[in-house]
Amino acid sequence: MGLFSIFKKAEKESLDKGLEQTKSSFLGKITRAVAGKSKVDALVLDDLEEALISADVSVETTLEIIERIESRVAKDKYLGEGELKAILKDEIAALVRKGDKVDFAAEPTATPYVILVVGVNGVGKTTTIGKIAHQFKAAGKDVVLGAADTFRAAAVHQLQIWGERVGVPVVAQKMGSDPASVAFDTVSSAVAKNADVVIIDTAGRLHNKAGLMSELGKIKRVISKVLPDAPHETLLVLDASTGQNAIEQAKQFTEVTNVNAMALTKLDGTAKGGVVIGISHQFDIPVKYIGIGEQMNDLRLFEPEAFVDSLFEN
Repeated sequence: MGLFSIFKKAEKESLDKGLEQTKSSFLGKITRAVAGKSKVDALVLDDLEEALISADVSVETTLEIIERIESRVAKDKYLGEGELKAILKDEIAALVRKGDKVDFAAEPTATPYVILVVGVNGVGKTTTIGKIAHQFKAAGKDVVLGAADTFRAAAVHQLQIWGERVGVPVVAQKMGSDPASVAFDTVSSAVAKNADVVIIDTAGRLHNKAGLMSELGKIKRVISKVLPDAPHETLLVLDASTGQNAIEQAKQFTEVTNVNAMALTKLDGTAKGGVVIGISHQFDIPVKYIGIGEQMNDLRLFEPEAFVDSLFEN
């Protein structure tokens, strides 16, 4: 086995381990729904629908999957449980791939490349920023972090800890400072240092959508004074362990800001990873990262095919 094959095998094992709880729950529910069935009738479809919804695939996505299966079995000869699982896997893969429109593994197209990170408190936003910074640093990029969540001292402190751990500078101001001012200073500093990547943390207070919209709008305006086309990426971080609540948060954040990438954290500690399917399908925004562990390298670029393969693998 060559070095590349060993590396890919290790990546697969890491993904399988990270999705272990979701795999067990998801595949178990699907297996019970189709076990011993020799044909697809209304009862089988009802059981399958219930299994998908209880696996935290959203109602909207589940209904589309069921419609697709009905269409398939109407024209394809159905032979049994194995074939139904194969059809289900194909249809889920097709839905998940809908959001896979961007080559996130490609080099950033702008210098500095500015990433604005949004999401509510507690979803793993700051940790995700630290892990992304580590990835860029490991790739030889100069990174600058901005602590624009100035409403929580813990948020600024946590980002500074990650900056020290990764070995990248953090631009911060005193508590209660204008977040847009921090963002402006961060981008200005990055330009002066010829840095490659800027990652800016922001506060997420969905109980006040108007305030959140105003704040994010102001941040974008002041950043564009330094770099007219920035931010280049607005990354929404969601906690997969919250299941359907993550979909609701995605709806609300996409209403108030121009999100163009998503990260789903904490997949390793939940059986609710089916939510990735619903989010990939319902939003015209690609999932960029999935978090499958606590280690620095456990934030992975989302690969739809590998994700679906892992879900259906015993």
